[in-house]
Amino acid sequence: MENNRAGRPKSCRRVKEMPKVRCFKPQGIPGIKLEEMVLSVDEMESLRLADLEGLYQSEAARRMDVSRQTFGRIIDSAHRKVADAIIHGKSIVIEGGVVMKREEQVHNAKPGCVCQHCGHEESHRSGLPCRDMICPECGHHMIRKGGCGTGQEDI
Repeated sequence: MENNRAGRPKSCRRVKEMPKVRCFKPQGIPGIKLEEMVLSVDEMESLRLADLEGLYQSEAARRMDVSRQTFGRIIDSAHRKVADAIIHGKSIVIEGGVVMKREEQVHNAKPGCVCQHCGHEESHRSGLPCRDMICPECGHHMIRKGGCGTGQEDI
């Protein structure tokens, strides 16, 4: 899994669909001459939910399976990147992020925790997130079975 602040794994973000178009650029300028601005798939999803669908941040966060505060950081980053690309004539490349399509979440949802390193499975303990559990077999952190890390796109 991808890491962010202080080595904490980035949580899985749910998206409606993967992008059909992965690059936008200013007209009339060869792509090789343009600086790229990378917009992650979860940032694109935040733009879709907040700006295209007009959802409040709390509802958009629920749909992406993140906190409202995390959604706020994602959408702020997306807005800054898009504004920078438009104002400074950069291409926008959509890639990256730890995401899972929402349908996969429903179909793959299974109770329990699993170690990504050795595959050991444990029952989920109420009140203890899987990511805080340590695998008794190999000592690595565990993840929620059926969540990101098992079937997600880390692109």
